[in-house]
Amino acid sequence: MNPAPSLDSIKYHVYLLRSRKNATLYIGYTNNIERRLKEHNSGLVEYTRKYVPWEVVYYESFVSLIDAKKREKSLKSFGKAYSGLKLRIENSLNKKEGAG
Repeated sequence: MNPAPSLDSIKYHVYLLRSRKNATLYIGYTNNIERRLKEHNSGLVEYTRKYVPWEVVYYESFVSLIDAKKREKSLKSFGKAYSGLKLRIENSLNKKEGAG
């Protein structure tokens, strides 16, 4: 059995953003969530430009880039993985800004 990875070895993240403008959701992967969120909010990503501003509502971390890409692809297929995730994090998706 392999030991759990150290936090230093986690390098890739699959993330779910929500537009504060209209609650549109966006799925992506990156090796730096803070930088990527700034890129989305600065209009550097064509698809997300029209829905600025964005906020991170969920992310998963991976040691393997291949695993992160596979997870992103499974979520972007909008099948059971995506609907299951939305059910698991429904309170985060429905949380209004400033609500406790």
